[in-house]
Amino acid sequence: MVGNVHRVWRYCPRRPGRQFLLYLYSAEGVLVCSVPHGRQAILPRHLTVASVAGFRLRLKDSHLLDSAAALAQSYPSRPVKVIVPFPPGDAADILSRLIGPKIAERMGQPLVVENRAGASGQIGMEILARSAPDGYTIGVGQGGNLVVAPHTYKKIPYDPLRDFVAVAIIATNYLAVVANPGAPFKTAAEMIAWAKDNPGKLTLATNGEGGFPHLAFEQLRVMAGFTYTHIPYKGVAQAMTDVLGGQVHLGVGSYSTLSPHVLSGRAQLIAVTNPVRVPNKPELPIFAEAVPGYDSRGWFGYVAPVATPREIVVRLNEEINRAMKRPDVAEKMVAAGLIIVTEPPEFFGDMIRSDYAKYGKLARDIGFQPQ
Repeated sequence: MVGNVHRVWRYCPRRPGRQFLLYLYSAEGVLVCSVPHGRQAILPRHLTVASVAGFRLRLKDSHLLDSAAALAQSYPSRPVKVIVPFPPGDAADILSRLIGPKIAERMGQPLVVENRAGASGQIGMEILARSAPDGYTIGVGQGGNLVVAPHTYKKIPYDPLRDFVAVAIIATNYLAVVANPGAPFKTAAEMIAWAKDNPGKLTLATNGEGGFPHLAFEQLRVMAGFTYTHIPYKGVAQAMTDVLGGQVHLGVGSYSTLSPHVLSGRAQLIAVTNPVRVPNKPELPIFAEAVPGYDSRGWFGYVAPVATPREIVVRLNEEINRAMKRPDVAEKMVAAGLIIVTEPPEFFGDMIRSDYAKYGKLARDIGFQPQ
């Protein structure tokens, strides 16, 4: 007996030839079958498929809808896989392994981290997008692979707005811009004034063309009205070698990565990209005080395949938020330069859409050519 129908996947123009999939579940939550679009399948008499602005399901027996709530109540009945699209030791990996055990304590099933790194996080996100939307595979998304990459790569194997449902944002992080000690400026206002007086002479090292640090500084340039020369490197370590050596004026990266250079006196902190003073580090200068309205933050959050039952999304959101508030978790996250955020799924979904539009407009405005 078919107890629940999960979803028909909509067509994604970024992935020509992708199949629609109809997931059918038993009342016990067991996957019965998946029906690819374009093939004949024998469905129960009370189910029909209609094509209205994409495939949608008509249910003639309304009691089938009740099984979604029942499924959520018994969830999880087995381990939950967490796809981390980056290698072990990356910030997303560390966060997942910190939070996962706390969530598992209350849910009664382990959250098993699976690192699927490659292509700047795109490989893991594609695997997540193609996973069954049953709540047993979720993933960690971040600004780079969900809202920046779609505008800086010619083609990515998933659609951030159609292939995922937001579960919970867990933290925002801010970038730091640092200068070598010999730079002719010490503050954000001085840096901008010097760049305007010396068009094109300000130099900036980043970890690559079109990455989040690059676009964050481009946003600052557009809003403040100055020019500079961008020097992309293969990684932040290589970039900082030339900044500290005096060959480049500025470097940009996460505050947690660059702060040791500042604390040792080898680099001068110009400002961070948070829109307001960082709550736990109010002494850090922010660009928004020199350029009102400037805000360029990164973030981490859990997402799931689109059509994951709403009841399961809400349950996961509640448990993730509860874990984030634990002192032993919060202390470590704050120490890593993160700002904890505990909000409902809708907040995170709105944030993804807003940032997607923001960085898309920025890429178009600066004439960025996708690689």
